[in-house]
Amino acid sequence: MEKAVDPKPNLSMEEANALAHRLYGFTPSQMSSLPSYLDQNFLVVSPEGSKFVLKIMSAEESKKDAHLEIQNLTLAFLGERGIPVQKVLPTTAGTLMSMEEIDCGHGALTFCVRLMTFLPGKSIYDSQVTLQDLYQVGKFIASLNQTFQQLDLANSDALDLSNDPWNLLNVAKVQDFLSVMDGDPLQEVILGVVKAFQEDVLPKVGSFRKGIIHNDLSDQNILVTPALNGHHNISGVLDFALMKTSCIVFEVAVSIMYHMLSYPRPLDVGGAILAGWQSVMVLNEEEKDSLYLLVLGRLCQSLVYGRDNVKKHPYNAEYLLRTAQNGEWVLKMLWELGKEEVLKKWFSDLTMFS
Repeated sequence: MEKAVDPKPNLSMEEANALAHRLYGFTPSQMSSLPSYLDQNFLVVSPEGSKFVLKIMSAEESKKDAHLEIQNLTLAFLGERGIPVQKVLPTTAGTLMSMEEIDCGHGALTFCVRLMTFLPGKSIYDSQVTLQDLYQVGKFIASLNQTFQQLDLANSDALDLSNDPWNLLNVAKVQDFLSVMDGDPLQEVILGVVKAFQEDVLPKVGSFRKGIIHNDLSDQNILVTPALNGHHNISGVLDFALMKTSCIVFEVAVSIMYHMLSYPRPLDVGGAILAGWQSVMVLNEEEKDSLYLLVLGRLCQSLVYGRDNVKKHPYNAEYLLRTAQNGEWVLKMLWELGKEEVLKKWFSDLTMFS
């Protein structure tokens, strides 16, 4: 059986340097690798000292040219409205992205290359944030979501990623990859979550409000800078590769899930982010009732797909398994507590921020 071609770019520092020079007309004075999931990012510094991110998308994502164009349009739209996002810079030919044929060791593949401005701050994953900071995160992502809904896209069909394994409506797809969990007791928990999701969440989807969502507002995609009294200010939001038209409640569920993994008291996270979200946009009763299983569903996706991708990209294991570091015990803890107890905790905590 022929081995599948790895779609992840794997350029050397010298190759990335040459790419920056050829496409953007300058030779970086400094260059270093940045962490990434399935694409490849380099921090580049111009001779004048300006910082940029050279972003090379995976070969699979690079095929979605309409979606990439929407990402570029969205970044410009959000930036004009004061949302701290990266700006995509044109090549010397005047284009916002360049499709490059590159051989990373297994034949030439086409990769989308973009140069983007560098945003200040550290990710929440790398920062010691407070519950008040997480309240501000909830408020920020709700405001971001409201701004998304003002987008008027001529090619919005490109945001219909209904077959995407990361779509929360497709939680059951993790069963196709569960062999990576063989021998792990967590496999039974994941199967239990999938069954409960299909029985309890899917029948309610018709009541969920729909719109454009970022779909990956994780602790690694929100940047913060230190403020007074140990708090932080939000300085940026990254990575619009998973944006789609879907259920708006997924936005807050995904954010709660990831931020639980980097906060020392995970159960406190839901109430803080929810309080901030609901100060801008109130969930309806069906959305509130589904939140527990939406959080668990995304956690199952992250754990299973993370392990599966490590098999394909073992050299990137540390980044791919970040969710697993705390995610496995968080999943067990939430499952053992049960829906009633967790939702009671989250929604009773709202009063702390009123």
